Amino acid sequence: MRLGGKVAVITGSASGMGKAIAELFAKEGASVIVSDLNIEGAEAVAAGIKSAGGTAVAVKTNVADLNDIHAMIDTAVNEFGTLDILVNNTGVMDNMAPVGDVDDETWDFIFDVNTKSVMRAIRKVIPIFLDKGNGVIINTASTGGFSGAHAGAAYTASKHAVIGITKNTGFMYAQKGIRCNAIAPGATATNITSTIHNLNEFGASRTKVTQGVIPRVGQAEEIAKVALFLASDESSFVNGAVIAADAGWTAGF
Repeated sequence: MRLGGKVAVITGSASGMGKAIAELFAKEGASVIVSDLNIEGAEAVAAGIKSAGGTAVAVKTNVADLNDIHAMIDTAVNEFGTLDILVNNTGVMDNMAPVGDVDDETWDFIFDVNTKSVMRAIRKVIPIFLDKGNGVIINTASTGGFSGAHAGAAYTASKHAVIGITKNTGFMYAQKGIRCNAIAPGATATNITSTIHNLNEFGASRTKVTQGVIPRVGQAEEIAKVALFLASDESSFVNGAVIAADAGWTAGF
């Protein structure tokens, strides 16, 4: 039980990588808050965890809403007495629009979900972790967080910002027992593409330059194993790092 006795909050955990992380963390002994806007999906994941002998509570969360983020963290503390691990996993794609075509509404929405929510959730848990003298934060970034060729301007900028938040948080609280790292998944089999609307054909055509050299598509369970390493004491000396999990996709450029 690598996470025995720990309490974890995982956003966007009704499906995809978040679901795989919640299930693996519970299997490794953590009590899990399954947080998602899709409450039916979150409840199904929580029920599956409990039927397998784990502990989980589903919480409906719109990560673009500050009150929902506070309620999510408060639920963890009220249900389990504390919080040890925060996984900021929720994310949405843009429509591949380059900066010349991006509109303010899309920009704001992408940043509210992908970036501001990360800052707000971390800000909420920092006092808890400082009081405990320890805590782990894991952010789901993207290979698009250090490359300009994987998505549109809004998504790319939002994930670059997540990497910046990760590095800054890891450095600022390094002597306070708090670790903050990010995972940068490459092409992974999830339903994130369902969040793409009104595809920008020009932007999408440009991303094909790099998509053609993807070694293979990863599985959500493979990303979950990276998250487990970062959540466990096995990564005690890893802080402020961004781990690319992409089968070597970005190693060549």
